[in-house]
Amino acid sequence: MREFEFNLSMEELEKRTHKDYLMTKKMLKADAPEYLELAQGDREALKHLVKAAYILEKINMQIDCHHNLEFKAFLEREIEKGNKQAELTKILFDAQKGINAIDTMSNKINLAKGIVEMPGKGVYPEDLSKEEFHAILTKMLNEGKTEEVKKILTQRSVVERDGEYLKGTDYIDKFKNDFAKMADELELASKVSTNSDFNEYLELQAKALRTADPMLDAYADKKWATLQDTPLEFTITRENYEDEMTGTIVENKELSELLEKHRISPIPKDFLGGRVGIVNKKGTEALMAIKQYLPTLAQNMPFSDEYEQNINPNQDAKQTMVDVDLVAVTGDVGEYRGGITLAENLPNDDKLSLTIGGGRRNVYHRQIRFISDMKKLQERLDEILDKEQHQYYLDEADHWFTIGHENAHSLGPKKACETLGKYRNIIEENKADMGALAFVDLLTELGMYTEEQRKQIIVTTIADNFLKSKPTLSQAHRVRTVMQNKYFAERGAYDIIDGKIHVNIEKVVPIAKEMLSEIVRIQIEGDFEKAEKYVLDNFIWTDNLELIAQKLQKINKTLNGRTESELAQKLLKE
Repeated sequence: MREFEFNLSMEELEKRTHKDYLMTKKMLKADAPEYLELAQGDREALKHLVKAAYILEKINMQIDCHHNLEFKAFLEREIEKGNKQAELTKILFDAQKGINAIDTMSNKINLAKGIVEMPGKGVYPEDLSKEEFHAILTKMLNEGKTEEVKKILTQRSVVERDGEYLKGTDYIDKFKNDFAKMADELELASKVSTNSDFNEYLELQAKALRTADPMLDAYADKKWATLQDTPLEFTITRENYEDEMTGTIVENKELSELLEKHRISPIPKDFLGGRVGIVNKKGTEALMAIKQYLPTLAQNMPFSDEYEQNINPNQDAKQTMVDVDLVAVTGDVGEYRGGITLAENLPNDDKLSLTIGGGRRNVYHRQIRFISDMKKLQERLDEILDKEQHQYYLDEADHWFTIGHENAHSLGPKKACETLGKYRNIIEENKADMGALAFVDLLTELGMYTEEQRKQIIVTTIADNFLKSKPTLSQAHRVRTVMQNKYFAERGAYDIIDGKIHVNIEKVVPIAKEMLSEIVRIQIEGDFEKAEKYVLDNFIWTDNLELIAQKLQKINKTLNGRTESELAQKLLKE
């Protein structure tokens, strides 16, 4: 049994776990009416789905960091001995779901001394440098080990040393026992849940967890993306924002050419999350209003005649969307690291299901978007936004913008843009934001929004786009906001007057259209150097950004966040 040394002092731990510095997002309570109103079969199914999601969390901890499970066991032993430092460290460990994370100020948080976050997280050998990684792959390709390289560079493998070479093992084979237990729970849920479509999906997903075959995942994803009228929500999220090793390959021209010659695409590794919830019918009806406009938006995307996109203007949009009351978010989707996701549009472009005719599905997280402290919100507005424009700030408008953002992921080039390397996700997230803003005027003309709502979306989005601190380049979701702020400021979308943001409402949408065109052009061309130049030219922390950041820091002391899942914890014990 390994021993660890604590990295954070008692003073630091007491500060970070104090309610003023630790935000709590509350999932459904044990007596939530949404739960009590479910049919008995769905309540029984929910218990199995929650158990499956927490098994997945254990798997993801291992691909996140080689030492997570050992450290968790160490903390539990120390807590039993009455170690207060271990108790407080465990609160942060459970919140960020791992040893290493980043806080809301973009500071790296390492809970165990000597264990730092690696570019390859837990999916590559800890002692593997970028240079050695490239050299081994080059050697293997030159020696004809093409199939072995394919297994290393798939998005669903753990890579280990194999003598002087590397070998990739599919997740399903690597974590066979735990995935089998997950499959058991999904099958039990499928026997009692009241919705036949949902049950069919659970059976397909269970099958995919027992056999290492990407096509089985594709069938499950394809079915999942059609689910619209189900009482329950269960998702295995697979997104590759965390892997910073695979994306470095495009920086090595010799290796990139070799891979192209052998028709191998280096796709970053997936990290796994579990989402369990109850579909909110009223919230879902409101979401569906935008669906009729998606083909029109697809036609209006920049350079739309130069590429294929997920939304075909001539067909019914293969896009379902649901608003969900959350019971549990586990693994990758539940990690509170600087922030936590409001919604997701899946499967991503690199997934096989999209090549076999599958669509995409948006899931919105009600409990995560709720504002718990309206007084704090008003303090923030008083400090940073021109008083005359407070009338246009509306919390709900942030949700409308998020809907636009998630749907914009389905617009634009369908290819996954792997050639953009470490800038791929930044560019894609930027595209989704600019898509959401660029179409506000068109959707107002079409009747989706009123003139008042149009102004609310524009002002709320610009005001919310200011951060408490400069992010690191690995934070795709935050880097893009810095880029947008610089771009918008230079073109007059807003001014800072007497230390307050004044939004020039009529300028915002035309500027968003301009940025959207530039981003889509980069995605079409797939040129790494152009993407790098675009990001670095715009990712500049200006004096005005620092001015607003200082004000935000005074109002909002939060450093870390966590989720509290009362209903899920109750169901785990049943």
